[in-house]
Amino acid sequence: MTETTYPKHIAFIPDGNRRWAKENKLPSLVGHKKGYERAKSLVDALIKHNIKYATFFFFSSENWNRSSEEVTYLMNLFRDFFEGSIDYFCERNVRVIAIGNLEELPEDLFKKVKIMEENTKNNNGLTFIPAISYSGKDEILRASKKIACEVASGKIDIEKIDENLFSDYLDTAGIPYPDILVRTSEERISNFLLWQCAYSEIFFVDKYWPEFSEEDLEGVLEEFSKRNRRYGR
Repeated sequence: MTETTYPKHIAFIPDGNRRWAKENKLPSLVGHKKGYERAKSLVDALIKHNIKYATFFFFSSENWNRSSEEVTYLMNLFRDFFEGSIDYFCERNVRVIAIGNLEELPEDLFKKVKIMEENTKNNNGLTFIPAISYSGKDEILRASKKIACEVASGKIDIEKIDENLFSDYLDTAGIPYPDILVRTSEERISNFLLWQCAYSEIFFVDKYWPEFSEEDLEGVLEEFSKRNRRYGR
């Protein structure tokens, strides 16, 4: 791969945690823990392969409808992640930026997210982007409402609205669009980065997320190097 074709940003839909647990005769909640451990363990591999941005779809807006036991467990996992991983990311020069409708999070978790972001903001290696309480449709709606308010107040001329301006109002403002979208165990994009992934190369990996390895990542990168990205042309 040349410098111009090498991926800067990989987005992951890490699916299959509960089914992995079931097949291994483990409680489904153990599958979630294994899944988060897998995502964290990929950090060194992503750094090794010079990936600059990695986004993980950890918790969708629809996931709030799951059982209270499961949601509580996941929120506690996030608390451990954001509170207990600051040194881990700083040692690796990793910046963490969370996206999603974060105001829906419990107040204490929201504060932990902001503390993590503040403590890693000067790191300039990999940018690790957890998507939490996230929905692609909701993100586009929230961006549209912000722009509409600024048009109404006279801050934006409606004739000046284009793709670049719109992108500045998304959660991912300032972050390049994903070159690659990886989904494990299923073959759909599930309301994830709908605007940003318009021209991403999509890879469906027939494994549960806890089984996804550095070798699988290398396989995706190798296949990506063979694709001719046409961007609709």
